[in-house]
Amino acid sequence: MAHLSILGTGNMGQAIAAVAGRGGHPVQLLGQSDAGTAITGDIVVLAVPYPAVADVIAQRGESLAGKVVVDITNPLNFETFDALVVPADSSAAAQIAAALPQSRVLKAFNTTFAGTLAAGTVGPIPTTVLIAGDDADAKSELAGVITSGGLKAVDAGALSRARELEALGFLQLTLAVGEKVSWTGGLGVVA
Repeated sequence: MAHLSILGTGNMGQAIAAVAGRGGHPVQLLGQSDAGTAITGDIVVLAVPYPAVADVIAQRGESLAGKVVVDITNPLNFETFDALVVPADSSAAAQIAAALPQSRVLKAFNTTFAGTLAAGTVGPIPTTVLIAGDDADAKSELAGVITSGGLKAVDAGALSRARELEALGFLQLTLAVGEKVSWTGGLGVVA
């Protein structure tokens, strides 16, 4: 049984906590007021906006050593909503992995909305969480949490695939902001 610590109590943090809870996994949900609370999970989900990640790493980086760290961010320019703010040959996940060399960093959940995680479906198909990372055991452990919570998990490849996942997340967000898709809909995977 995996134990999760989720840093961030917003819609995504709560939705991921609910998925893990449905699968019987213990969850520690930590918000800004819990800065002094020790992280107890083996899997730590960074459910914060991308601009907050640097502060989280500065405050909690040492306590993330040896843990699976899941980056769910989409590194958007939140002022203009017209670009990713990481270099074209990189990703937010790659930057987090570089900052946390003793952690096993994964990219996941950034191509789903909180509503589809909660509902378990995107339209008529099951919600699918794409996972990228370089550690097969870490991906398998996270996939187990996801599938036990009633969702599908798909291994999207190495952590280098995080760039494409972030571009897909960016596209989906801009479609939702432009009211082309709903926040309870989005992109689905049929496999």
